[in-house]
Amino acid sequence: MGKLLLSFIGLALLSLLPQVYSGEAKKSSSDSPAIVGTWQGTWGPLSKIAGKDAVEMKLDCNVVRKGDAWEATFEGECGRPYKYTIKMDGRQAGAAVLFKGTVDLGAKDGGVYDWIGRASDKEFVGFYTSAKYAGAFRLSKAK
Repeated sequence: MGKLLLSFIGLALLSLLPQVYSGEAKKSSSDSPAIVGTWQGTWGPLSKIAGKDAVEMKLDCNVVRKGDAWEATFEGECGRPYKYTIKMDGRQAGAAVLFKGTVDLGAKDGGVYDWIGRASDKEFVGFYTSAKYAGAFRLSKAK
């Protein structure tokens, strides 16, 4: 039942991708949300939704603008320290930026991941899936 629920959630999230993201990254404007900077929060597997105990882990992130895209450096610990810099394609939608991406973190860290996310002035959330894992993160602007 738990695997079926996780599969359903993953498919539902991926099916929403064309609806929440179309077109190219929008150039910044004066009314763009302030997503560049330092973020802090947690990440963890979606198994918690399936009724299994799951541990959320600390996550730090720094977002910078790179031309028409953004770059996020995620850093934390999951039994060992990790640090990944990921290009984020996105577009502005109202007071938020919607992101999508695919990244290969290597065989040791689960291989290829697809993910979607949303960042506003105060919150950066995302969902990720790979052949082995599905999860989410929730970050707030660092003070």
